Amino acid sequence: MEAKDATYVEAAGWGKYRWWRYLLGLVVILFVGLVVSGIAVPRVAFLLGGQEGLAAVSRLDYAALGPVGGFVAVMVSFPFFLAGILIAVTLIHQRHPRTLVTAREKISWRRVGHGFVAWFVPFWLIAGLGQYFFYPDTFSFNFDLTTFALFVPLALIFNAIQTTTEELFFRGYIVQGASIVWSNRVFLALVPAVIFTLPHLLNPEAIAGGWLTVFFNYFLVPGLVWTVVSLIDGTTELAIGVHFANNIGGNLLMGVAGNAVNAPTLFTVSKFHATYTTLSMLVVVPVFLAIAYKVFKRDKASEPVFQSDRNIHR
Repeated sequence: MEAKDATYVEAAGWGKYRWWRYLLGLVVILFVGLVVSGIAVPRVAFLLGGQEGLAAVSRLDYAALGPVGGFVAVMVSFPFFLAGILIAVTLIHQRHPRTLVTAREKISWRRVGHGFVAWFVPFWLIAGLGQYFFYPDTFSFNFDLTTFALFVPLALIFNAIQTTTEELFFRGYIVQGASIVWSNRVFLALVPAVIFTLPHLLNPEAIAGGWLTVFFNYFLVPGLVWTVVSLIDGTTELAIGVHFANNIGGNLLMGVAGNAVNAPTLFTVSKFHATYTTLSMLVVVPVFLAIAYKVFKRDKASEPVFQSDRNIHR
């Protein structure tokens, strides 16, 4: 198969790809992302809040560090996860990290932007603004605009790292590893959806919303839908843009009190409305797909991957 016709899933067979390499890769990613970052996070908390900050992190009370400090303490582990992914792909599999996104010569940042717009507009109009019309009494405005202005660049940087890391791992590495076991698309869609859902089960919003929130807001969207979109596109470019649009809005525009990550958003909702959020997803997803595939056309301009990148060594 020519490189220009390959998908990112097929790139799993480039470089070194025996099943034990994916298992070893997972060990490396989890070790760097959990163990190494577990050493770094308390030190960051100490820098942010001294002994009180260290004690707050030890009891998982990130809110005690304040909205900005708590956000940084939660997000600081993601650069380590990203480093673990890069180590696994480059050293264990001996292929370019770009192959977690696309099999082409270049990543289409235009397509990433398409994903951002296609999700940001319907999601924050329907799930965000729509919620204000139904539950205006639960909304409050953040009057500390100085803190918000200082927080914006932090949010942009850390959210870009977090969402890209999660996409490279769940939609990229996990899907590629699963394809070595079985290339069935239903199987490839379900595996990352289940794995994506599991670490989010302890999120406060998941506990507050119950099974409805877990199924719709984690398993179905983004777990399953974003994976299916990636399989259809043959790249994770759309999903990277979508994930960033989803999270940056939640950290800058509208946050829910008691969320896993409490940020100094412009607006705060005092109560998580699980039913409304679920129903809004039934509208947002079709609108997103219509914008992504009808308004925006797929980018076919990227150059094919160099043949030297495709040397296969088991």
